[in-house]
Amino acid sequence: MSHPLARRARLLRWLLNIYPPYLGAGIRVQHISPDMRHVKVRMKLTRWNRNYVGTQFGGSLYSMVDPFYMLLLMEQLGRDYIVWDKAASIDFIAPGKGPVFAEFHIDDDLLEDIRRQTASGKKCLPRLQVDIRDAAGELVARVDKTLYVRLKPQARQA
Repeated sequence: MSHPLARRARLLRWLLNIYPPYLGAGIRVQHISPDMRHVKVRMKLTRWNRNYVGTQFGGSLYSMVDPFYMLLLMEQLGRDYIVWDKAASIDFIAPGKGPVFAEFHIDDDLLEDIRRQTASGKKCLPRLQVDIRDAAGELVARVDKTLYVRLKPQARQA
C-alpha cells in the first residue's frame, strides 16, 4: 500500500518543476519522498543563474531552498496549523562552479516539539538549516531558516 501523501508528493514535485522561476533558474526538484519528509533539489549552472564572475548567483542559491521546510511542515502538521517562513539568512562558503544540491529532512522529534510548543495556542519558531553542496559534496552555502508555526484558533485546546 502506498503512503497517503504519495500522490500529493508526486503532484507537488511536478508543479514545482514547471514553476517558471524554477525553470528559469535551472532548479529541479529531484525527489520528494512519498511521506513528504524528505526533498532533494538540484540547480545546474546556466547562463540564467550565473553571476558576473561566472559562478552560481546568490539569489538563485537561496531560491532553490526557499519554500521546502515550510511546504514539508504544512504537509506534516496538517490544516490545523499556520506555517510561514519568518526569517532566513545565507552564508556563502565557496563559489558554486557547477551543479549544486540541497536536501531537506523533517523528523519525528521536530514534529513532536512543534506540537508540544503550540498545543496551548502559542507560536513556535523552529530554526532549521540546510546545506547547499556541489557535486563533490563540498559546502557552497548554508541557509538558516526560521519558521512561524501556530495552531489555528479553532484547533486550540481550551
